Amino acid sequence: MATIKLHGNPFSTATMRATASLYEKQLEFEFVMIDMKNGEHKKEPFLLLNPFGQVPAFEDGDLKLFESRAISQYIVHEYADKGTQLISSDSKKMATIRMWMEIESQRYDQVASKLVWELAVKPMYGLPTDPAAVEQAEGMLSTTLDFYEKTLSNSKYLAGECFTLADLHHLPTIHYLMNTPSKKLFESRPHVTAWVADITARPAWSKVLAMQPNLSDK
Repeated sequence: MATIKLHGNPFSTATMRATASLYEKQLEFEFVMIDMKNGEHKKEPFLLLNPFGQVPAFEDGDLKLFESRAISQYIVHEYADKGTQLISSDSKKMATIRMWMEIESQRYDQVASKLVWELAVKPMYGLPTDPAAVEQAEGMLSTTLDFYEKTLSNSKYLAGECFTLADLHHLPTIHYLMNTPSKKLFESRPHVTAWVADITARPAWSKVLAMQPNLSDK
């Protein structure tokens, strides 16, 4: 029986981020489905795992964590000898990886998540999209992706020539945005386009997407 448990929802970007880390490390784990539409994440027993009522929550033996980026960093450090090497033992290379993880969290995700909300989540719930919010977020993301394009013109991945946690953390929002009009921000930049094609084709990521039931079957 797996000692690792991930409590979340397969459509949640944060859950997808943590799940991708587990699959890249080729770890066995138990996935505990949290029904967010029925508000399970705002009730006990889930609140005992994450008092802020957000997915995912993570357990490994007696260790309990929440926040997807903290979970993914624990996974890659604790199980460094397993699966894909997503970090580096070289302090300078690791500093670059950490820098890009900060850029993803503080620069990229701040606006990418707003676009996911406006263009992917709101339509699912029949809510109107705010065109002004979309325009502002696209402008900010465009500036960020200009820097990505420059970086990726000199290296295959953000932190060098190897796929790392810095790249992985982008996958959930990229997945949703590539199915919206905002995909033009990625497709208009050739090096970003090649990077997106590369990281979204990874077998571990395919396993993450396979966890999502087909909504048309419901």
